[in-house]
Amino acid sequence: MKPELIEKERISALTFSDSQPIQQHPELSSQIEKATILGNSHHSKVSIIFQDDAGLKRVDTTIWAAGMKFICLKGGVWIPIARIVEIKL
Repeated sequence: MKPELIEKERISALTFSDSQPIQQHPELSSQIEKATILGNSHHSKVSIIFQDDAGLKRVDTTIWAAGMKFICLKGGVWIPIARIVEIKL
């Protein structure tokens, strides 16, 4: 299934449920760490593939920070790490 490309500004209107387990890339933690470094030092965009309650989505943006449960994108938008499938650098 191909993810739907969306704008970062639409993410705050999406809904995320923890009840649906998703298959995540085995190196997701490393991908998040590298993408955060790229975002902060080079302002580089990455492709984030994630699952909301309606289906698979993709956003091309900069990751500014990563916590234990969420990543923060440019503009203060948050995505739950539990819903991220993969980050393409």
